[in-house]
Amino acid sequence: MTASKRIALSSDHAAIEMRQAVAAHLSAQGWEPVDIGPTTPESTHYPRHGEAAARLVASGDCRLGIVLCGTGQGIMMAANKVKGIRCGVCSDSFSARMIRQHNDANMLALGARVIGEGLALEIVDAFVSAEFEGGRHGTRVEMIMQIEG
Repeated sequence: MTASKRIALSSDHAAIEMRQAVAAHLSAQGWEPVDIGPTTPESTHYPRHGEAAARLVASGDCRLGIVLCGTGQGIMMAANKVKGIRCGVCSDSFSARMIRQHNDANMLALGARVIGEGLALEIVDAFVSAEFEGGRHGTRVEMIMQIEG
């Protein structure tokens, strides 16, 4: 399968079950989830998992990425440290659609202790189905990318 249908998934220990539900949901839609774990509930460090998924996206191995932790905030911050990544944490489907359409986000972060599984899957659907609109938004995304150097 090409990178266009590959999607990196990772989480910390707080979001394993939600990540697995997201993986199954995406797989049923024809995506190829690249689930890089973890698989056990022992406490783990979200920065490592956010970075690992972001590197798969930044390298082009995966088209998109979804990362999860308790709030989505910490793992999102870690992912955004990787050059070329634009990751937003979302708790609603409107924001998930907008970060793709207006910000060309290539990663989504979710908070497993903030939202339930049903809402998480709706947010994932909004994120993966939206496309970047370009135009004036392209200028702004380019300005964001210039900040990282």
